[in-house]
Amino acid sequence: MLSFIYRLANEFEHEQGFRPNVLYMNHQHFGRLRDDLAEIPDLDIINQLLGMEIVLDDELVHPHVYWTPVDWRRAVAV
Repeated sequence: MLSFIYRLANEFEHEQGFRPNVLYMNHQHFGRLRDDLAEIPDLDIINQLLGMEIVLDDELVHPHVYWTPVDWRRAVAV
């Protein structure tokens, strides 16, 4: 999963000229990512390693990366 996300981020940067800052994925893909990074138990450290915030949405079939000006750490769910 990690190599797939890395490829998505690189393709995005090549096309847009800047790195993505958000990774959208479903819980199943997130579980695979956590398995790949099992030695890193802290989600904040995973976000820092990826350079992206992770947004979970079970309606997604495949992970996607985007850039947004929203600071997800400060966003409030309603």
